[in-house]
Amino acid sequence: MKSLVFAGAVLIGLLAGGAARADTECTAPVATWQSREVLRKQLEQRGLQVHRIKVDDGCYEVRGIDAQGNRFKAKYAPDSLKALSMETKDDQHGERRRERGQGSR
Repeated sequence: MKSLVFAGAVLIGLLAGGAARADTECTAPVATWQSREVLRKQLEQRGLQVHRIKVDDGCYEVRGIDAQGNRFKAKYAPDSLKALSMETKDDQHGERRRERGQGSR
């Protein structure tokens, strides 16, 4: 009986954890992805300096510097290039700001 309760608790934990991460996971087929260069050009046109774009959990992860000189890390859906999350670090003031699901940036 104890093992059945434990197994149920583990299953609930796995399901809840998966639901919490679902908003930043990308599952689009690679054939539908836009190129990293298209994303880089869009971001640079918005005043961002892009240092790196890599694939992480099926999403594009971008690191760079924003127009105010702050470091940022963002996740984009590779097919739509919509921003899924963005974290900005203000090194001068020691502040960190996180945004989720803001649409295209």
